[in-house]
Amino acid sequence: MKYSREVKVGVLAIVCAGILYFGFNFLKGVNIFSPTDCYYGYFERSNGLTEQAPVYILGHKVGLVESITYDFTRTPAFVVGVTIDKGIALPNGTEMALIADGLLGGAAIEFILPKTQTATCYQRGDTLPTTVVPGLMDNLQTGLLAKMDSLLAETNQLIATLNSEVEEGSLRATLQNIERLTADLKASGVDIRHLTHNQLPGVINKIDTTISDLQIIVADVREAEIQKTFAALDSTINSLNHVLSSEDGTLGLLLNDTELHDNLNTALKSLDQAVLNVDSVVMSIKARPFIKKKLPRKD
Repeated sequence: MKYSREVKVGVLAIVCAGILYFGFNFLKGVNIFSPTDCYYGYFERSNGLTEQAPVYILGHKVGLVESITYDFTRTPAFVVGVTIDKGIALPNGTEMALIADGLLGGAAIEFILPKTQTATCYQRGDTLPTTVVPGLMDNLQTGLLAKMDSLLAETNQLIATLNSEVEEGSLRATLQNIERLTADLKASGVDIRHLTHNQLPGVINKIDTTISDLQIIVADVREAEIQKTFAALDSTINSLNHVLSSEDGTLGLLLNDTELHDNLNTALKSLDQAVLNVDSVVMSIKARPFIKKKLPRKD
């Protein structure tokens, strides 16, 4: 049996559309062959939540966001419908929480189970109580805004203080003094540079000349004193030689008169002999015992 070209094209288009549909849902994470249950919740704002966003229970992905609609007749107005795998029971008291998903501003839904488990559960199609859990970026924004408010308050206080100082004139006077001091330092720097380049070399040359002159003077003084000392020493030696060679003085007579010298030697020898004789007599007296004489008794 032969089919016409139109039938073949139609069948091929239907097959391609089916493949595209199943592939698209597969890429979105939708399993069209598994049964699901649908639940709803109302939020004041979506916080970047989109359809096909993940749905978690205790951090485990159990479904997707099916729809997001806006109901003008009530508040809160955002109606979020989610589908989760069939057979997952949600006890009464479970909350549908809007949470931040990642650091790029995405959002997701998470079911927060009650701390106390109950026997009754929500039914398919029920509306659950909702809550919004602030994410990391929300906490950063809140803390940053608080810090910015504090910084702005301190900055305003500082500006007000500076304005009051300027109005009172103290800050202006201080700035004027600093400018005056800076100008004086610049003028002093110019004078120092002028002195260094122009006058300082001449002063150094004069100092070198003065030092050279002082060295010459010191050398001359030392040489003159040495010559004077040697002259005095020569005079003293000549005077001593004159005294020793002169026959008028006592020392000259002793050194030059030979007869006086001989008489002195003879007298010294006689004195030595007399001392020896006295010593011998003393020794002989000590060696002899004394003779005791009996004296007559008086009646």
